[in-house]
Amino acid sequence: MTTKTYAALLRGINVSGHRKVPMAELRPLLEGLGHTNVRTYLQSGNAVFTTDSGTGEDELATALEDAIEERFGFRVDCLVRGGDYLAAVAEACPFPAAELEGKQLHAIYYSGPVDPERFAAIDREAYLPEDFALGDRVLYLYVPDGLGRSRLGDVVSRPAVVKGLVATARNWNTVVRLIEMTKED
Repeated sequence: MTTKTYAALLRGINVSGHRKVPMAELRPLLEGLGHTNVRTYLQSGNAVFTTDSGTGEDELATALEDAIEERFGFRVDCLVRGGDYLAAVAEACPFPAAELEGKQLHAIYYSGPVDPERFAAIDREAYLPEDFALGDRVLYLYVPDGLGRSRLGDVVSRPAVVKGLVATARNWNTVVRLIEMTKED
């Protein structure tokens, strides 16, 4: 089998002291699932690993969610994406990423396809200069003043908009670093 490199994106951990998943404990947890070359990035739930299991992204994510629940006593939504996918997302970015600060551009990754109809009711002009664009299981979010001050960020993240999908956001610095990490193998 071919060895493939993936990034695991954990949603909503280590925020304000809640749902703690120390990266020093996440690494051996991933190794226990049979993955190799495990590395983590920051404390916000980013891990890169290689595997030759031949298992798909959704199955890898479910196995990690199950292992986290068993180890820490709570379930964490996880998305697993191949390094090639992450690079394709960055390459397809419709915003001038190289000209922006990392805090101004975010990728919101989704567990499945993003139907444009979910976002059709949003009056985009009301939020300018903030803007968004849809891609393959991703929403690109441009927020010139950062996500913390973004009104549009709140709107595109509403439960009614993302209903039925797992969604997790990463700033552009993290997007780029995860791509670099998946290429280090």
